[in-house]
Parts: sequence; structure tokens; C-alpha cells
Amino acid sequence: MSLSQPAQSGLHRSLGLPQLVIMGIIMIQPTAPMPLFGVVFNEAQGHVVSAVLVAMVAMLFTAISYGRMARAYPSAGSAYTYVGQELHPAAGFLTGWCMLMDYVLNPVICTIWCSKAAGNVLPSVPYALWAIFFAGLFTILNIRKIEASAKTNSLLAAAMGVVIVAMLVASAKFFPGADLAKPFYDPNTFTWNTFSTGTSLAVLTYIGFDGISTLSEEVKDPRRNILWGTVLTCLIIGVLSAIESYAAQIVWPTGLAFPDVDTAYVHVAGRAGGPWLFQAVNLTLLVATIGSGSGAVMAGARLMYGMGRDHALPQRFFGDLHAQTLVPRNNVLLIGALSLAGAFAMSYQLGAELLNFGAFIGFMGVNLSAVLRYYVRAERKQLTHLVPPVLGFLICLYLWISLSPFAKMAGGGWLVVGLVAYTRLYANAKHHAASSRSGSADDDAGGDGSSGSGGKATL
Repeated sequence: MSLSQPAQSGLHRSLGLPQLVIMGIIMIQPTAPMPLFGVVFNEAQGHVVSAVLVAMVAMLFTAISYGRMARAYPSAGSAYTYVGQELHPAAGFLTGWCMLMDYVLNPVICTIWCSKAAGNVLPSVPYALWAIFFAGLFTILNIRKIEASAKTNSLLAAAMGVVIVAMLVASAKFFPGADLAKPFYDPNTFTWNTFSTGTSLAVLTYIGFDGISTLSEEVKDPRRNILWGTVLTCLIIGVLSAIESYAAQIVWPTGLAFPDVDTAYVHVAGRAGGPWLFQAVNLTLLVATIGSGSGAVMAGARLMYGMGRDHALPQRFFGDLHAQTLVPRNNVLLIGALSLAGAFAMSYQLGAELLNFGAFIGFMGVNLSAVLRYYVRAERKQLTHLVPPVLGFLICLYLWISLSPFAKMAGGGWLVVGLVAYTRLYANAKHHAASSRSGSADDDAGGDGSSGSGGKATL
């Protein structure tokens, strides 16, 4: 009996579609548009709501591609894997390389935002000290393997919901007499160039939705629920983000400067509800961003570990686990150091643009992978398998082009470094394989010193 029915192993499939959507919303956070509200507001000349909604359309098409690719690779859940398997290993490596930039930049912008938000509470403490504190906090939390539980995340999401409702209620008094269409379109400030740049930044609202695909082994009926869970999460986050942004634009009219653009939504809350709402929103977003920063360090360290284990990065450093904690400590320390350096070297907006540069590369790669697998190589050609990923690719390409010139130049430099790294790793792998074949040929020829082994080495 035991031979015919081996013991069950692996993760338990316990998540239904509702639980999956809730977890997806928690991953992205229901307050997602608040930290970047100011930079999108400035770039899009006040059209935050429209930018968020257009970005949602791009992410919905891309979410369909992620959901479909999760069917093909249910245990991987990674653009790095999808692109490498469907397009080419080099394309997969460069996609993983861009994802690596994202995972490094995410804790950088979290460090910047937390330092600014903490300065709103204790303005006497210099920004530099806050940056050192938060970069260190993210590092220590991951070195000691301290992780937030699902219950804690649920409580945090509930607290965010209360704050969002309080913000909407406080905003209600600004609606009478306001131009209710202006947050969607203001003919005095709208231009396609500024709107496109703002939309390319607004995509940051949805970053993290692809994390749902990593839950494939814990979901009931993953072939159906991963696709629907990813799409529904993007849709709900998009609608919620549009509502939050709409209320903020009614409260804070175009032309009125923010005291601090990076924490603009906190100041909007202060205008809507006074000091108590200012501090409530500030504290809620601070705690949420600490969770995001810590989680980003954890994810980035594990991506580096996976690439090191696969010899895509130097294995001795990146593929090493600490003997006691089984944590990739080298990677955690490296990301922590880069987070601190980045907090002094760049602004929140530049970090967000560079992060989206890498994200768009990954999104375009996943859409192309979906086209290849489910249309080009499929026996039955269905338009429903062609149109969504093609539209997702084209919209992401347009938004990628709309990023600022400096972001594209810096991101392009990162891609060039990745291409050089891949070329060197590929050359080393070929050299190692050739050496192995040569050694095998020598062994086959025997140790008698005969000169007949050269021919065998070339076979």
C-alpha cells in the first residue's frame, strides 16, 4: 500500500479565488497610489486619475499574460523563467537582470520615502540619520529572518482601509462647487508628452501583482484561479487607486505647490482633515512602506541567490547561504548597502522611473512569451490568445519609451552591463565545457603518453 501511494509532499493547495485576490491586494497594498501621488501629479500636470486608469489597462493585459504563463510554469512564477524558456536564455538572463535592478531599487525608494515620512513626525532628526536607520532596519529584519505573518498583513490592510475611508469622508466637504471633471481632463494643462510620462510612473501603483503567480502551488485549480486572481487584483487596485487619487485632486487643485513632493499625499490629507489625518496617513504609509522595503530586500536577496545558484551570477558570493539562518546574507547586506547609497544618490522620482524601466522590460518579455507559447506555437490559433498580449506589449512599449531620457539612459547602461556579464558568463561556461570534454578525452586515451587524444578532444 505504501509503495503504491507515496507520502504527499510539497505545499498545500488551500487558497481559493477570494483568498488569492485578498492576498494580491495585500501584496500591492490598498494605499498603493499614495506614496507616488506627488511625482505623478507634477509629471502629468494634475491628471493622476487618468494616468492610473490608463496604466491599469496596460497591467490588465499583462496580468492575462502572467496568468497564462503561470499555467505553463506553475512552480516558477517568474518573468526570468518565462522569457528564458520561451524566447532565449540570453533574453531570460537580461529580464532577470532588469528584475534585479527593480528589487534593488524598490528598497532604495522605500528608504527615501520612509526617511521623508519619519521627518514629518520628528523634523529635528536629519534625513541622513533616518536613511541610515531605515536601510539598516530593512537589512536587520532580513538577516535575522523576521517575517510578517499573514495575520499581521491582514490587520495592516484593515488599518489601511480605515484610513482610506477617513480620507474620503474628510474630502467630501471639498466636492461642492468643485469641477468634478477636471481630475480626469484639464484642457489648460493636458499634453500627451506630460501625460505619457506621468502614466509611465503611475504603473508603479501596480508593481507586485506578478507575485500572485508565485502562489501557484498553494492555489486550488491554479490553471483558472491564477489568471483570474491576477486580473481581478489589478482591476480592484486600479479602481481603488483612481478613487483615492480623485479625492486627492479635488482637495489639492492644480497649481498649488506641495511642501514636499515625495510625501505629497500626506499633505493632501492634512488639508482635508487637519493635523490628526496628516499624522494618521503619514503613520499608516510609513508602516506599510517599511513592510514593502523589508519584503523587497527579502525578494531581491532570493532572486540574487537563485541567479547565483544557476551560475547566472558568481555562485561563491550570490549563491551562498548562511549556515545557521539559511538566509542569503551576502545578498541582504549588499542590497542594504545599495539602499543606503541610493537614498543619498537619487530622488524618489528617479528611483521610481528606473524601477519602472526594468519592470516594463519584464512585462514586455512576459507578453512576448505568451504570444509565442499560446499563439505562434499553438496548434489552434485563437485571437483571444493573440490580442491581449500584443496590446499589453505595445502599451508597455509606449510607456517605456515615455520614461524620462535620463531614466532610459541609466537603465540602458544597466542593460549593457548585463549583456557584458552574460557574454562573460557564457564564454566561461563554454571554456569550462571545453575543458571538461578535453579532460574526458585524455582519460579515454589512457595515461600512456600517446598523441592520439587530440582527435578525440574535438569530437
